[in-house]
Amino acid sequence: MIKLSGRLNGLEESVTLAITAKARSLKAEGKDIIGFGAGEPDFDTPSNIKEAAIKAINTGQTKYTPVGGINELKDAIINKFKKDNNLAYSRDEIIVSCGGKHSIFNLFQAILNPGDEVIIPAPYWVSYPVIVALGGGTPKIVRTSESEGFKMSVEAFKAGISPEAKAVVINSPSNPTGAAYTTDELRAIAEAALKNDLLIVSDEIYEKLAYDGFKTASIASISDEVKRSTVVLNGVSKAYSMTGWRIGYAAGPKEIIKAMTNIQSQSTSNPTSISQWAAVEALNGSQESISKMLKEFEKRRNAIVEGLNAIKNVSCIRPQGAFYVFANVSKSYGKKFKDRVIKGSVDMANYLLDEAGVAVVPGAPFGDDSFVRLSYAISMENIIEGVRRIGKAIGELK
Repeated sequence: MIKLSGRLNGLEESVTLAITAKARSLKAEGKDIIGFGAGEPDFDTPSNIKEAAIKAINTGQTKYTPVGGINELKDAIINKFKKDNNLAYSRDEIIVSCGGKHSIFNLFQAILNPGDEVIIPAPYWVSYPVIVALGGGTPKIVRTSESEGFKMSVEAFKAGISPEAKAVVINSPSNPTGAAYTTDELRAIAEAALKNDLLIVSDEIYEKLAYDGFKTASIASISDEVKRSTVVLNGVSKAYSMTGWRIGYAAGPKEIIKAMTNIQSQSTSNPTSISQWAAVEALNGSQESISKMLKEFEKRRNAIVEGLNAIKNVSCIRPQGAFYVFANVSKSYGKKFKDRVIKGSVDMANYLLDEAGVAVVPGAPFGDDSFVRLSYAISMENIIEGVRRIGKAIGELK
């Protein structure tokens, strides 16, 4: 029997994708399931973007492209950074990859050696620690709390820095909490990172999805010195509802981008040519679809936060961005439904799916077992009905 690689120890399927798959399977069996699991907008890709892809097919843009992306897309990304973030990059400081997750994977493969630590604030996106481990590094988790808005303070950050620390991950706005850092908060973190010679990994995939007039900021825009020590990660999946098109990108020091490109050349090669041309239109074309989506998301956010906080033994803070709420359900731990005991977030997620027909994602894989994550990238009708079901099911726990 073939023995698998040791690097797979502890590696499991992404819990968000697993929950979504289970909910879809139950739906296919004819069961009435409301899914709060998916990490993708429920809006269609805007028509101008789809038309750009069709044009690319019809004009023969269907062959290999340069590994790190076509120049037209790199230029669109450069213009985006200049316009949105006041950041100046050159083509050799940009790489386009097969989705945002692929960009992160390439980065950690490029920079990590055995023993290197990457500081990750918890709650975190489920794949950060796994991708760090696959790169040979060690995740160093820094806990945050609901009371501090799920944001890592500079004091907690400094306390987590060891001689082995190589990088720090900042995800703002955040998956799963929707927390977003102010410019002053980012400046304090950046100063501590520079003082300790750490690379800043800034995941800004949700930057355009912020509410209540909050202005997101890229940590790389704080100063030229910070920019030289930062890799910015982004993509078109969330803001343009293009999750299936698989286009992510990174910007940073050219030697890191070159290393990431070399890794990509020996693994996936270039991202899909057609998707790249669609992404050019996404970045260069009308941005009207974003404001429409944002307005609807804000309505849904308000409804789900109000509904969840009205349920006894459930609480959640109002997220600043993204399209998730992180609901505290720990007051129901230890309670029962018939012979079923709710011991943690995984039990709660399974209970809600089996008994209420509602799919949520357990908080444990995000780094905090007291919570479950719900996406409000679903219809208002389903949000209202889903929250009603959750309230009923939690009320039946004794």
